[in-house]
Amino acid sequence: MRIIRSLEEVTSDDRGAIAAVGNFDGVHLGHRAVIGQALHAAQLAGAPASVLTFEPHPRMLFQPDAAVFRLTTAALRAEAIAGLGINILFELGFDTEFSHLSAEDFITGILHRGLGLRHVIIGHDFFFGHRRRGTPEMLQEFGIRLGFGVSVIDAVTERDGAVYSSSRVRQCLQEGDPRGAAALLGRPWEVEAEVVHGDRRGRTIGFPTANLQLEHVLHPAHGVYAVRARDTASGTWWNGVANFGRRPTVNDRGPLLEVNLFDVAPDLYGRKLRVQFIDFIRPEMKFSGLDELKAQIARDVEVAREKLSD
Repeated sequence: MRIIRSLEEVTSDDRGAIAAVGNFDGVHLGHRAVIGQALHAAQLAGAPASVLTFEPHPRMLFQPDAAVFRLTTAALRAEAIAGLGINILFELGFDTEFSHLSAEDFITGILHRGLGLRHVIIGHDFFFGHRRRGTPEMLQEFGIRLGFGVSVIDAVTERDGAVYSSSRVRQCLQEGDPRGAAALLGRPWEVEAEVVHGDRRGRTIGFPTANLQLEHVLHPAHGVYAVRARDTASGTWWNGVANFGRRPTVNDRGPLLEVNLFDVAPDLYGRKLRVQFIDFIRPEMKFSGLDELKAQIARDVEVAREKLSD
């Protein structure tokens, strides 16, 4: 998949694409339905299938002091989109200047002249332009005038009528329900970060951990999880158990993800580890000492092994 981050990078071969447009944080099943429409339309038209999204997420510009909320980094979002079969990802920079574009200028300057899109596919709740004054209806009207197609996709719902949404995924994770999040995403929620040095206390009690700081993605509920982890350099997957939280028993230095891998002890310092959250085991707790902590971790390991064997 070709990634284009500015209008200056667009070539004649990139023009005429059919694009699904949105932020697509998490690339959940609702997003996949919108992107799937773009893929289907592109196949029928013999045109490139593309996604247009923005980086950083607009909310990060408008609410810079708010808690981190993103489900996926730009890299993981791009990887998920590529896995769907998309040919081109237009990942345009979203800054103050971009945010001041009127809805009309976004349509004519970005979609039409800048990218030369042949057809645009959006969700029913896609609003755009300065102060979000652009509506799906406006986009359809301009499409007729400028000669490109516009399809508006209704909300994608589960059997009970609940709408797939990034906010529902966030709620599941913040409530300690990674299985619920996975049902909305269509895959386990995962994070990726560099393994950093900790205080090596886990080694002294027989449970060495790979430590990761989650700086750019949502913080899930504090507690212990059954996880799967992959060394991104080798591609090797391992089962494990992880604690995300402040480690109140030993050293509260802020939230940290500590991953204990089963039956292996690779040297991962300075390398990136991808961690999939499979199931929740228990909330984070404070223990009377290391012996009690060690006994509880041993129980957590057994529970995690059972959950991961399902």
